[in-house]
Amino acid sequence: MRIDLHTHSTASDGTDTPAELVRGAAAAGLDVVALTDHDTVGGHAEARAALPEGLTLVTGAELSCRIDGVSLHMLAYLFDPDEPELSRERELVRDDRVPRAQGMVAKLRDLGVPITWERVAEIAGDGAVGRPHLATALVELGLVASVSDAFTAEWLGQDGRAYVEKHELDPFDAIRLVKAAGGVTVFAHPLALKRGSCVPESMIGELAAAGLDGIEVDHMDHDEPTRARLRGLAADLGLLATGSSDYHGSRKTCRLGEYTTDPEIYGEIVRRATGAFPVPGAGG
Repeated sequence: MRIDLHTHSTASDGTDTPAELVRGAAAAGLDVVALTDHDTVGGHAEARAALPEGLTLVTGAELSCRIDGVSLHMLAYLFDPDEPELSRERELVRDDRVPRAQGMVAKLRDLGVPITWERVAEIAGDGAVGRPHLATALVELGLVASVSDAFTAEWLGQDGRAYVEKHELDPFDAIRLVKAAGGVTVFAHPLALKRGSCVPESMIGELAAAGLDGIEVDHMDHDEPTRARLRGLAADLGLLATGSSDYHGSRKTCRLGEYTTDPEIYGEIVRRATGAFPVPGAGG
């Protein structure tokens, strides 16, 4: 089985619609794909309706978190999307995305960048607006060569010149809320240093003690020594070690299925979940 547990669609900051994403996952030879848009489940219904036969959909979200001034992302799988407390927190994060993005546009304009909110909103479309949409605008303006190049101290990286904070969950609260909704939590790309500051490994231990289920080990932003270190840390802490593409369509260079999760690990995620269940494709 080929299993990719971290992808994004136009419901957040990917460039493929949910329907295009699941069709692309099947074409890439995947057996299981998780749709984990940022702080939203808005793409799940379309993905279900278009799910090709032979492909299984894992519903999820990537939750925006912050602790001790450091941003981090928590992948949440197979939770009840209607659980009220978790729904309320996701809504708070989403509601803060527009004023935050507008604030970053204002900072960029103060730096002399001829960016407009109208163009950023157009790029975002119906998705949850975020830094990748601003980064795309910077690419269009010729200020950076790629979306990834905009995530630096010069531009949109954490504490960068145009960075603006947003409402984010405490990761311990995120774990509690997802568990209360019957879901499973995996810390996304925990040592992706190129993105900015990362929490210390001791914090991962504290999160594990609080109920964290796993950490994303095999990821494009982790080099081989980092993956080996994380795999050892997962073993020491009794955490599940996953692998995923973090696919964003044409917005990033990663391909669907570029990194995958071991079927036994996937089986354990499904076993632990009680809020929702994987959706088998019926040829949509």
